[in-house]
Amino acid sequence: MLITIIGHLLAICIGISLGLIGGGGSVLAAPVLIYVMSVPAKSAFAMTLVIVGVASVIGVIPHWQQGNVNLKIVALFAPAAMLGAYLGARLASLPFITPTIQLVTFGVMMLIASITMILKGAIKSEKSLDNVNQDDQHAVVPKWLMIALEGLAVGVLTGFIGIGGGFLVIPALVVLGKTPMKEAVGTSLIILALKSVTGFAGYFGHVPIDWNLLLSFTIASSAGILLGSYLNHFVSAKQLEKGFGYFVLAVAIFVLIKR
Repeated sequence: MLITIIGHLLAICIGISLGLIGGGGSVLAAPVLIYVMSVPAKSAFAMTLVIVGVASVIGVIPHWQQGNVNLKIVALFAPAAMLGAYLGARLASLPFITPTIQLVTFGVMMLIASITMILKGAIKSEKSLDNVNQDDQHAVVPKWLMIALEGLAVGVLTGFIGIGGGFLVIPALVVLGKTPMKEAVGTSLIILALKSVTGFAGYFGHVPIDWNLLLSFTIASSAGILLGSYLNHFVSAKQLEKGFGYFVLAVAIFVLIKR
């Protein structure tokens, strides 16, 4: 009973992280399910897609109301990301892909995500990113194709280990799509929700799902994202992101050791 309560409190924290910094939910959901709730790894990665996907739908509402969702970018990025998520999930469902392979991949991606969060201060402002955008005039590959290819790659990653890839999607939208940072965050939540659907479809029928736990965790994380969105008015997300990055780094090391 105590473990169940702790697990659901952590699910609320997953939602809060999404509400506060627009990401981090997927890198926390799987470890909580696996190491706290004792869910098998393959099932946990599949369930993560639903939990974070639903939370993203709720989280995008205030962004939509503020006009921070770019549907043109969604139309470019999402189809390839959705296809990639389905392919990644089908790959993960194959018998020769062991839980250890998934967990090691997950741990490595968590390390990358944590370092990205910690070093994000190196990018001083949107203006510096805009300067990078000026260089794409000389790119050999068309911008729209780069966005689609990025979507496919991140989608495969999402389907394979349940990570939404916000730390990859948002920079891609800013640099390749010339999307303002606030708009990139809102747009990335829509993309995450869409590819979560196809990713879960790739797992469905191939891994066991604890539907009761999935429902209760989804409700808890959804409540958390509402709380996080409210707290976002009083707390600076930039101040939290570096500390959260160190926390994710610690969890990544734990996953790689514990695997």
